[in-house]
Amino acid sequence: MAVFPLAAAIIAVAFAALLVRQFRERRRPYQALWAIAMAMYAAASGALFLGVLDGWNPAEFRIYWLFGAVLNVPFLAQGEIYLLVRNRVVANAALTVLAVATGFAIFRVMSAPVTHEALARTLPKGREVFTSDPYAYKLAPFYAYPSYVFLVLGAALSARRMSGRSEHRNRFRGTLLIALGATVVAAGSAFAAAGAVFGFAATLAAGISLMFWGFVLASSKPGQAVSAE
Repeated sequence: MAVFPLAAAIIAVAFAALLVRQFRERRRPYQALWAIAMAMYAAASGALFLGVLDGWNPAEFRIYWLFGAVLNVPFLAQGEIYLLVRNRVVANAALTVLAVATGFAIFRVMSAPVTHEALARTLPKGREVFTSDPYAYKLAPFYAYPSYVFLVLGAALSARRMSGRSEHRNRFRGTLLIALGATVVAAGSAFAAAGAVFGFAATLAAGISLMFWGFVLASSKPGQAVSAE
């Protein structure tokens, strides 16, 4: 089972490296934000790999929860905002809100007491680990669910703009794959809630693979981004 989160971490690192390279060349804000999101994905998947492999410790679970369950999707959604919102004042205001929310999440998750008995599970549940501070657990749905909805709707809007235009065929298909990958990862939360480690780990690897494939496909023509701007 540990091989799936390890594979997800490796793919996420490669994804982040590609985004960093593109950011250096083009200086698009969404590339930097998605690179940060992929670095978070890699950190969370790496923590999951270690936790499944040899048992969880508090630091591993905090990293897994903070970067995987809480902050990852909001950073992806913020990148989508920079792609879809032409008004930079609005996009920058959203980034300011995200920065404040990120600081709050880091403080809350890293300082929350941990129930060590819950860490004995192969896949601990946030509500059981953070019993003394339920807000650390509740940050996950509060941050991730609205961000996921915006991310998928944004990808669907971008795909609709490009639909039927042969010159954007790769971008259209790649955008749909990115949305599909994000959906697969989101669906994995059902496995996590049920404690089904294999299903959760497999969806992590499958989801990031689809997103990476979609991004590479959408970026296959020089000078084109993932979504229509």
